[in-house]
Amino acid sequence: MTELDGILETMNDWDSRGVRFALATVVGVRGSTYRGLAARQAVSEHSASVGTISGGCLDNDLHQVATTVIESSTPRLVEFDLTADDEAIWGWGIGCNGATEVLVEPSSSALELAERLETTSLGRRSAIVHSLEPESLGSRRFITPAGDAPVLGKLTEAAEEAMREGRHRVVDVEGERSLIEVVGSPSKLLVCGAGHDADPVVRYGSELGFESIVTDDRRHLLTAERFPAGTELVHAEASELSSAITLDERTYVVLMSHNYLRDLEYLRQLHGADVAYVGALGPSERLDRLYADLESEGIVFDDAARRRIRGPAGLDIGAEGPVEIAWSIMSEILTVRTDSSGEPVSVVKRRRVRD
Repeated sequence: MTELDGILETMNDWDSRGVRFALATVVGVRGSTYRGLAARQAVSEHSASVGTISGGCLDNDLHQVATTVIESSTPRLVEFDLTADDEAIWGWGIGCNGATEVLVEPSSSALELAERLETTSLGRRSAIVHSLEPESLGSRRFITPAGDAPVLGKLTEAAEEAMREGRHRVVDVEGERSLIEVVGSPSKLLVCGAGHDADPVVRYGSELGFESIVTDDRRHLLTAERFPAGTELVHAEASELSSAITLDERTYVVLMSHNYLRDLEYLRQLHGADVAYVGALGPSERLDRLYADLESEGIVFDDAARRRIRGPAGLDIGAEGPVEIAWSIMSEILTVRTDSSGEPVSVVKRRRVRD
């Protein structure tokens, strides 16, 4: 279950028991902040809380704002600005030096949003455009790539670009400031090879919200007991990969069959597929050999395709053993999905503060 799943489940539970609550959504960030756009935290009238918009440093202030919103049934847009250099602020253990803008809305509009999020979580990718204008806080519009949403001119164009890139963004279009939140169509983690080291990769992927798929031609390895609930198990020959599984820009592939001929066939099947990432286990020389063997057949991966293929898979964290290697691989996949550098957070945050 993802953080958002937990928030939606809790809000529905509170509503069923008549508990009033407010929902906080990060709609703007500046400088060094703990959470990014669209992070959420729900706060009940009894001060119970689920999710987080910070490392805990904003909880007291957020609870005060939430109480006001619950009592008034009126949404508010607030900014928590921690960019001051006052030593007293750092003495409180805040640990951030940025500003977080938050939309806090009552349960009435939050439940409408929850219903939409639940219906799109497993469907096609779409965008929710949250108005950040004072007179229309809590109102939102929905846009899909199919163009069956109202035509909103340049705002539609901005939403479609956000959907293509899979990234939230704040925009100011024709004098209207909005948060464009991309939802639906979760990323897919496709693990080719169901050996013993596939288990932690799939487990971490599922915990990170990926739709996990495991494929292998060895039926005895594809047992539900070995993998998290909801994992799709596909019994297929490597040569059937492209016909058995939909390969698209949402798909992150890990080749870990530990068999050269299987991986050769998997890579052959991936040629021309518009997947987001391919990670191949084994040394770089092994990947070079795979390329060479395929090129001898006239199958050539261009530069753009090779940039999506990483071998050895994973970030250099000194990983040893299946669990650490799984962390390394999923870390690299996250950098690709979020278009991040993979550098130490301390380096990135200091550079942002300087800029």
